[in-house]
Amino acid sequence: MKVARFVLKIVGFTLAAAAAACCIIAYWDKIMEGVEAIGAKLGCKCCRPSEYDDYADDWYE
Repeated sequence: MKVARFVLKIVGFTLAAAAAACCIIAYWDKIMEGVEAIGAKLGCKCCRPSEYDDYADDWYE
């Protein structure tokens, strides 16, 4: 019985971690908007656009 509980705990933890990863992937754009807004208010240099953004392909727009 102890082994079954241990296995169920591992399965539950794995499913919870997978659900958290899916939420992060689904809301990545909103998360980054919030991080950039906080960085702008704090004057953080780490949230500035990349120097390679000038070379982005715009053919899909």
